Amino acid sequence: MVGKTTRYALQVLGYLAEHGRERVSGDEIAKRTSIPANYLSKILNQLRKAGMVESQKGWGGGFILKPDTLKRPIGDVLDIFEGNGPRGADSCVFGLPRCDENNPCPLHPHWAKIRKTYDKMLEETTIAKLRRGDAGKSLRKSR
Repeated sequence: MVGKTTRYALQVLGYLAEHGRERVSGDEIAKRTSIPANYLSKILNQLRKAGMVESQKGWGGGFILKPDTLKRPIGDVLDIFEGNGPRGADSCVFGLPRCDENNPCPLHPHWAKIRKTYDKMLEETTIAKLRRGDAGKSLRKSR
């Protein structure tokens, strides 16, 4: 449901979230996430422009999450990298330019329910939850 760049951005944010207030070099992020360095550089630049990460050049430099980033919903990341694509109110899984209650596609009744759940997850899941250990914790709590 999201593109490769968005998936990579979510991985990067999760990796940085695991490191708290410790700066992490681009080389380390690339190595640990298996994201090509040139691709990673573009993603980090977009995250910096969006106010989610800080960067510092030189010795002791690297990348770190801005303090308020952990509280932001992952939907913000989709907005940065995907625009409102799959989250748009009129998005249609069938691919029609317009799909709503008055002009439904054949899959509209099913997709409307899925989209509502998906949108809720994007707004309720914060960047902090992208830390690898947190995903397992939330799954164990919901059982």
